[in-house]
Amino acid sequence: MVYIEPGKVELRSIDFPVLALGGRRCDHGVVLKVVSTNICGSDQHMVRGRTTAPSGLVLGHEITGEVIEAGRDVEFLKVGDLVSVPFNIACGRCRNCKEGKTGICLNVNAARPGAAYGYVDMGGWIGGQAEYVMVPYADFNLLRFPDRDQALAKIKDLTCLSDIFPTGFHGAVTAGVGPGSVVYVAGAGPVGLACAASCHLLGAAVVIVGDRIPERLAQAASFGCETVDIAKAPVADQIEAIVGTPEVDSAVDCVGFEARGHGHDANHEVPAAVLNSLMEVTRAGGAIGIPGLYVTGDPGGIDEAAKLGNLSIRIGLGWAKSHAFVTGQCPVMRYHRQLMMAILHDKVQIAKAVNVEVITLDEAARGYRDFDKGAAKKFVLDPHGLVGVAS
Repeated sequence: MVYIEPGKVELRSIDFPVLALGGRRCDHGVVLKVVSTNICGSDQHMVRGRTTAPSGLVLGHEITGEVIEAGRDVEFLKVGDLVSVPFNIACGRCRNCKEGKTGICLNVNAARPGAAYGYVDMGGWIGGQAEYVMVPYADFNLLRFPDRDQALAKIKDLTCLSDIFPTGFHGAVTAGVGPGSVVYVAGAGPVGLACAASCHLLGAAVVIVGDRIPERLAQAASFGCETVDIAKAPVADQIEAIVGTPEVDSAVDCVGFEARGHGHDANHEVPAAVLNSLMEVTRAGGAIGIPGLYVTGDPGGIDEAAKLGNLSIRIGLGWAKSHAFVTGQCPVMRYHRQLMMAILHDKVQIAKAVNVEVITLDEAARGYRDFDKGAAKKFVLDPHGLVGVAS
């Protein structure tokens, strides 16, 4: 699945992946037969033309696969293993990787710290919305599922380990969510829903999810979340109606730079609306997790400042309330093994929470169109029919 131009993706044939990097053999890598690969909101930003993504980019950073070839330096994986691929590409050798900051590896992207498959400015790596993909530094990056049959039986849940489940969980953890917390999650797309499910897993007392799309709010309500419609009354007033006070302990931005305004501005883009709203409703001394994507280059920004990622954030309010902010890519490897165990032992039903719908690779363009319209679903691509068989 290839990005062509704003609003257009296309299924094309590409070369079969080989174990090579920069003209030399990649003996630490593997080739995967893709079992499942998902459409992400971050992909949608590119497809809308809201990034500097080049035409011809092979999309896809959420990958689950089967090892079909392994380089000679791969010691702990073998052909036939089913694995989850963190969307962050990390070498395991640099200072940041050794500190667990795998989202900002120093060795996998010549332009800046951090890399991902099939994503703009992330190192030029070929994406995984395909039948096969090459993964480098395999022993370090990949999470092997312990039992093949068990994994295939839960593959709709396990496919979420490559990105949205750890990302949502990271947002909750960095916002300080714990037993008894009252939490506001902005955005009921797949990451927001995964975050809300993570808040429940972490023991939150009340999880409130805000959005402007009724179907997405209904999906959040389906697994025990309270909801607020940002297009109606002020968020603080709606929170007060739920918990008796207009504040929450923790808040998470699962929207990012294409945020809409609130109330009468809900149909217009207001890039800093979510961040400013979260500072308003988070109690003094609380924390705000920001897994929602913000970019340094946005050709479709509403003004010249927004095109460079300069937003009108009310930082004085956050400072006055001593808020803590955590931004950036989720370091997937910090969480994915624990979340795998929660899935395998039925502590969470993440596929149900995010409303997974399995489609073929041929149907991916339709999935992008439906997702762009606000569908309350997580589209999972099934290139080889393995997910459908397992279901």
